[in-house]
Amino acid sequence: MTISATTVQACLRSSRPNFLVLAPLCAGLAITAAWADGHTLATLDALLVLLGALLAHAAVNLFNEHHDFHSGLDELTERTPFSGGSGSLPERPEAAGAVRKAAMLCLAGVVAIGFWFLWRAGPVMLVYGLLGIGLVVAYTAWLTRRPWLCLLAPGVGFGLLMVAGSYQALTGTLSATAVAAALIPTLMVSALLLINQLPDIDADRRVGRDHLAIRLGPLRSARLVALLLVAAFAVVPVAWLVGALPGAAWLTWLALPALVWLVRGLCSLPAEVEQGKLAALLPLMGLNVALLLTSLTLLNVGLVIAS
Repeated sequence: MTISATTVQACLRSSRPNFLVLAPLCAGLAITAAWADGHTLATLDALLVLLGALLAHAAVNLFNEHHDFHSGLDELTERTPFSGGSGSLPERPEAAGAVRKAAMLCLAGVVAIGFWFLWRAGPVMLVYGLLGIGLVVAYTAWLTRRPWLCLLAPGVGFGLLMVAGSYQALTGTLSATAVAAALIPTLMVSALLLINQLPDIDADRRVGRDHLAIRLGPLRSARLVALLLVAAFAVVPVAWLVGALPGAAWLTWLALPALVWLVRGLCSLPAEVEQGKLAALLPLMGLNVALLLTSLTLLNVGLVIAS
């Protein structure tokens, strides 16, 4: 059985490759935190952690694209560079089955890597693995109908599970450094999800979703995004004061001007945003992505310097 080039392209687009850099940055925090704590890591284990994170992120995106196509959500949303899906399946509906198979293959890869670390690090990895697989499989179909779980799930997946779980897989232990480092993407990724849901409020409501963007509306949701981002940056000084993060982690605060600009914009959105006029929101969505990626990169660099 041959697979056409257009089907392969649809699968690649559905994995949202432009956003997959987030997973290695988060898993990278486990590696750099381990170095900062004085651990020596096997190169193969570090590479498998990065690959597992990448496959898990791709699986979530592929399952999400497949579900949104079959639920009819793709036909209702107005796509932006940061929300509304890739648009690959509405253009290539015959590729839907291949996208689902690609999601299952990515998930199978995550499971295979998980078994390696289950053997290496012990039964505790089963807890991380089962929770992670549960988030991947349940997010689009189930968690998007439970407002607070929907908000927390992406942050927990990319933060507490991906960072802390990868650290445990690599070192066999868990440290205050790993937990503190994990809290930053936990808060920032949940903020990313919430702001990216704002353009899709009406479409999501029509297909039965029930998340905080729907419950709160755009203006209050934007303020919650701002609060989550400020809390993420506050982790650095608090963790440094209690000795959980090294001084070099303050490098993350080089992104503070962008945070201030973003928070100011989120807290002063015009009232017309409530009526679905989101032109003022789109630049802030782009700045939020840049802030997230820059902050995690700087934190990784800080932990490397401290090692």
